Amino acid sequence: MDYRMIVLDLDGTLTNRNKEITPKTKEALFELKRQGGVIVLASGRPTYGIMPLARELELDKTGGYILSFNGGRILDCSSGQTVFAKELPVESNKTILRLSKEHGVNILTYEDDLIITPDASDEYVKKEAAINKLEVKEVKDMEAYLKFPVVKFLMLEDGEILQKVEPKVKASLGSDYSVYRSEPFFLEILPKGIDKAASLERLLARLGMSREEMIACGDGYNDLSMIEYAGLGVAMENAVLPVKKAADYVTFSNNEDGIAHVVEKFMLS
Repeated sequence: MDYRMIVLDLDGTLTNRNKEITPKTKEALFELKRQGGVIVLASGRPTYGIMPLARELELDKTGGYILSFNGGRILDCSSGQTVFAKELPVESNKTILRLSKEHGVNILTYEDDLIITPDASDEYVKKEAAINKLEVKEVKDMEAYLKFPVVKFLMLEDGEILQKVEPKVKASLGSDYSVYRSEPFFLEILPKGIDKAASLERLLARLGMSREEMIACGDGYNDLSMIEYAGLGVAMENAVLPVKKAADYVTFSNNEDGIAHVVEKFMLS
């Protein structure tokens, strides 16, 4: 099978420990584009947080796609058109905000290129802001402010605490929501049926491609669905164990040009 599309998680996958795309990986991806390959950047990050890396790979000039919010949005980089979007119903905002208070954890969401949170001093808010290069807006009364639909919420706390909070939030919200941790300290809350695999299925249908033509690379729990779905599922050497077990192939780590290795081995003629 000829692989025509590569789907890349960002943190821990495409970028190294310094959150940079290395020259070797960048050159392999540019060569893939010259040979007609399709690049998709698939991340839990908001769209604005993925844009700098998409521009660095010149996807705005040569084509490619951004799959943001773990699949809540798909953007065509060359046209700037949103080709898919699904948001949480407005009426769920209060419920989710009250759950964060009930369990004593901080929470954030997004408004355009801003992070909105009741506590901007939180270390995990600062981490999310730094990763995505977004400004933070502190809103003390989130319930009064959030009168519009959002793509996702992030609950924030130390991993040991979120491990206990996660099943309780799942039980409270029920089957209409996707609830999972993308990092030990991030608990994601999205609409039901939103994950990377489900949104990639939509994108493939739009492009007239099959999943057998797709390679998906990742390292974290939120990459599991797309690694199981892809024609070739690739785990980074630094991936969590369940991702490694689910993968068809384990490449080098994100600090050792693991993505360049995959592109050269499986995609370049």
